Amino acid sequence: MDGQVPAEKRLAWPRLVILWLLGIDLRLTILAVPPVLPLIHRQLHLDEKMIAALTGLPVLLFGLAAIPGSLLIARLGARRAAIWGILLVGVGSALRGLGPSVPMLFAMTAVMGAGVAVMQPALPTLVGAWFPTRVPLATAVYANGLLISEMLAASFTIPFVLPLFGGSWPASFAFWSVPVLATALLVLAVTPGAKAGAQARRAPVRWWPDWQHLRTWQLGFMLGGISAIYFGCNAFLPGYLTAIGRPGLIGAGLTALNTGQLPASFLVMLLGRRIVGRRAPFIVLALIGLASLGFLLVPSAPVIIAASSLIGFAAAGGLILALALPPHLARTDDVHRVAAGMLAIGYALSFLLPYLGGAVWDATHLTISALFPGVAGAVLLALISATVRLDSAIRA
Repeated sequence: MDGQVPAEKRLAWPRLVILWLLGIDLRLTILAVPPVLPLIHRQLHLDEKMIAALTGLPVLLFGLAAIPGSLLIARLGARRAAIWGILLVGVGSALRGLGPSVPMLFAMTAVMGAGVAVMQPALPTLVGAWFPTRVPLATAVYANGLLISEMLAASFTIPFVLPLFGGSWPASFAFWSVPVLATALLVLAVTPGAKAGAQARRAPVRWWPDWQHLRTWQLGFMLGGISAIYFGCNAFLPGYLTAIGRPGLIGAGLTALNTGQLPASFLVMLLGRRIVGRRAPFIVLALIGLASLGFLLVPSAPVIIAASSLIGFAAAGGLILALALPPHLARTDDVHRVAAGMLAIGYALSFLLPYLGGAVWDATHLTISALFPGVAGAVLLALISATVRLDSAIRA
């Protein structure tokens, strides 16, 4: 036992790096799509509905495949499930441009989205297993990687990657899959697997989320509200700014929305133990998001950019704190079930609320309807956070 503590300390930094890289892999290949959408649109003759389906398919799969991901974790363990998820992401991403053809593009996008969906419940499970006493820090580390990845592909594809491959969007997809596949090799090399006998004795046998447990739904609605704030703003901010006659602010607004997320991850790293598992931070972040959405109505460029940045901060802070809840509240062998239920409900809502927002905008032609998904998400987050119990463990 005396020799075990130094060994755990030696493994801490490599595992934190692994978690950070896995966080990057959650979004890197998905965010490689928007910069090349015009090229895909032109070459494959996709209409706007097909473009919307292409960009929305991974998010939908995050929810649909979260529960099969829980089953895979129960059968293989979180580490091996994460490796399989990474391989699906990397291979699916690289093959999206094969042909190129529409069926291959959509089929491999589905494979890639399913891989991410497997990884998402695996990461909280790894956090609980690798860092049981440092859940806030470990969660903030992989969430920081996720947030950084949302900027990497979007920032570097057009100025650097496309010129490197003669403007080929299929080659750009293959390029961004390389670091993902490299992460799989790193996980295999740096994190030793359990021995076969020990793995069999410790492997979790339960995988189906406890839908009868109130907190499964509460956590899912909280995550759904948080995600609706971010995805709703990302989807409708360009259209909203165009409708109010400020299209020149689209680039700055989206940049502010995404860069505003990073300070939240560093703040959770610093204050994690004080704020994880508490209701008040969720309520405060919901109110910040709600107020910032209101400030988007002010026709001033600095106000709109600042409001976009605060929306990103609120959404990212809420996301990190929500992702920390399964390993904080559940036993190690139940984290994947709680996480899968939360992710399934949360991402279903994050797909549904922006869709309803678009329907409301189409029906009413009111520009303010663009704020509906974010406002609905912030209100939902505040209401659920005010009633959920986060001070006692989930015993499923």
